[in-house]
Amino acid sequence: MDPDTPLSDGLRAAAATLAAAGVPSPRVDAELLAAHLLGVGVGRVRALALTGATIPAGFAGLVAERAQRIPLQHLTGTAYFRHVELAVGPGVFIPRPETESVVQLVVDHAAGLAAGLPASPTDRTAGDAPGAAAGERPALKIVDLGTGSGAIAAALADEVPGAQIYAVELSELAAAWAEVNLLPRGVRLVRGDLATALPEHDGSFDIVVSNPPYIPAAATPHEPEVALHDPPEALYGGGEDGMVLPTAAAASAARLLKLGGFFVMEHAEVQAEAIAAMLRRAGTFSDVTTHLDLNGRQRATSAVQVQPGQTLYPARPAGTSAAAGLPDPRTNA
Repeated sequence: MDPDTPLSDGLRAAAATLAAAGVPSPRVDAELLAAHLLGVGVGRVRALALTGATIPAGFAGLVAERAQRIPLQHLTGTAYFRHVELAVGPGVFIPRPETESVVQLVVDHAAGLAAGLPASPTDRTAGDAPGAAAGERPALKIVDLGTGSGAIAAALADEVPGAQIYAVELSELAAAWAEVNLLPRGVRLVRGDLATALPEHDGSFDIVVSNPPYIPAAATPHEPEVALHDPPEALYGGGEDGMVLPTAAAASAARLLKLGGFFVMEHAEVQAEAIAAMLRRAGTFSDVTTHLDLNGRQRATSAVQVQPGQTLYPARPAGTSAAAGLPDPRTNA
């Protein structure tokens, strides 16, 4: 594009280029790229396009990169999730809109807990920040297992004020992005495996939330942005059915939650029945409920802890499939 190309023409040409490359939302992406370069919102870009403004410097180059299916968020360095703006880039999973409904489940449950919590002089466990003063309600304690960019934990810090929020992440690259997003919001970021993290906090959390990797081993994402740019360790759940890490997250929830604590986990639609059965079979949870996402798909399952944490891994004969008995992450079988 010529540097003097009118913005309106540039946006039109960029949208055509991106549409030809198979980008799902070509016009919106073109406007977002222009907004990024101009340092303004999309509404301002649309207004400028009506006033004869020209394309910003670097616009053609960014459009060409987006046409190669490099994620929009990698080009702008920003992802929007709920009401927060996140720093993202190579090495970290880009948060998805469907995960926003999982956060809503936590926000709603936290609101109910906060309304019903009695005043208490203390509510501490080993490693906690100081508890509530006499006559005050103790802060809710929430952990996000497998936080990635920190999207869920950052949103909860924004929408559940006063909560003690922890976030666990194993990947060094993802944890670096999470640190940028979470430390300014007061979230305690812990480097570690979601299967074993925070043993000093066992039995102390009010809410455990997780969006673990869950794609089955043989499945290949259709979108090039996901298949080529999201880190594989953030996608694949382990085992033929992708259930190793979801099972580990559920086991950690059973360990970390206090009695009456709330657990919610995102998963693939095809895993909904297996995850609900696993939680019911464990004997530690009640009120097992499957929740739909914005597209009407079975995207998350929640449960309430009613017994101290027990094993979630029933014995199964050697050689049987995960469908016969869910995979045990302790053996990766």
